[in-house]
Amino acid sequence: MEILKINISGPLRGSVRVPGDKSISHRAVMLGAIAEGTSRVSGFLAGEDSVNTARALAAMGVEIEGLGGTELVINGVGLHGLKAPGGALDLGNSGTSIRLLSGLLAGRGFGAVLTGDQYLRKRPMTRIVKPLSMMGAMISGQGEKNYPPLEIKPCGGIKGIDYSSPISSAQVKSAVLLAGLYADGTTTVTEPMKSRDHTERMLKHMGADLKEDGLSVSVTGGGRLVARDFMVPGDLSSAAFLMVAAAIVPGSKVTIKDVGINPTRTGIIDILRLMNAHITVDNVRNDGPEPIADITVEYSRLGGTDICGELFLRAIDEFPIICIAAAAAKGVTVIRDAAELRVKESDRIAAMAGELSKIGVKVAETPDGMIIHGGTIRAAEVDSHGDHRVAMSLAVAGLIAEGGESRLTGGMIINDTENIKTSFPGFVESLQSLQN
Repeated sequence: MEILKINISGPLRGSVRVPGDKSISHRAVMLGAIAEGTSRVSGFLAGEDSVNTARALAAMGVEIEGLGGTELVINGVGLHGLKAPGGALDLGNSGTSIRLLSGLLAGRGFGAVLTGDQYLRKRPMTRIVKPLSMMGAMISGQGEKNYPPLEIKPCGGIKGIDYSSPISSAQVKSAVLLAGLYADGTTTVTEPMKSRDHTERMLKHMGADLKEDGLSVSVTGGGRLVARDFMVPGDLSSAAFLMVAAAIVPGSKVTIKDVGINPTRTGIIDILRLMNAHITVDNVRNDGPEPIADITVEYSRLGGTDICGELFLRAIDEFPIICIAAAAAKGVTVIRDAAELRVKESDRIAAMAGELSKIGVKVAETPDGMIIHGGTIRAAEVDSHGDHRVAMSLAVAGLIAEGGESRLTGGMIINDTENIKTSFPGFVESLQSLQN
């Protein structure tokens, strides 16, 4: 088990780039695999999650050059060119991989088994099993909540449906839309609030017959995707850790270059600004279907705020690091409408509430969020709960953690941190580069 030790830091200064966006990396390799022609993907996230997606597609007959690196050449096999894998597809810790690939493989003429590590096998999959089964797919998991492994059996085809999702989830929406590429007729997904739209943008970019109407998005089956080249922007979810670090470490000023600023993802910027963070967004441009910019954050005295609804949905992956910003802020921060976080890599609400208590922060857990009383963060020995975002958030807290006692001498000690490699390889090195 890897252990990370973080000591209190001086000002963070300079500019840095973060790895490619994980959500876009997953989708780029999936859609490139089923397109006609060759797609070149630059800036691909060479982290374990997205690499596991690429490996799964390679196991189904897709030739991918540069696998394991950031520059991929994907020789697409067309919508119907995937082949039956020789064994179970191990997707590691990646919920995005298992959910989106379930949609991609639903209704095929061959079967597949999708599995993962001990943490992924604890994540319920009914939210995708239900709509895919409504389409005619033969898919099931373990127990009432359909935990992985998921088994997808061959079937004679699937049909389009009009699905009103009870939750706003890009993974659910994407799984159904990907299945819709193969369905007879039109498939429509309607959400309570708009979730991130990377799948829609990329499908349009590659020629899918896709239409959007408010909170609904529809795709018509029987078409084709045309290979395109993609430049994957820096991951805003990874940048968020460095943004909060700069905002809470006195004297800091950090610029993060070439970051994706898709409007469905920029909740973290709006939330930090509500908390009085000094943030500027410059050099805004488009490269392909996604907007990109440089983000500069300066230290400021943060204040508590209320976070809920659509604002929180646009920052759902950033919840753990938002908790650290709230812990460092003056006053009270209330987070609501976050029940979705109980089925992430960990129960992120319970995990963060427990770890914040260990580092001296007053926190009250609620069914759909928490109440955080900002103040002094103290060094302690803490645990990631097998969750990469929890691990990195606690590391950022360590940059301003005072005193405390731990099993090792001084500093914040975070147990079980090998999971950081799933989304932000080079995280510690990025922090260190800003401390010089």
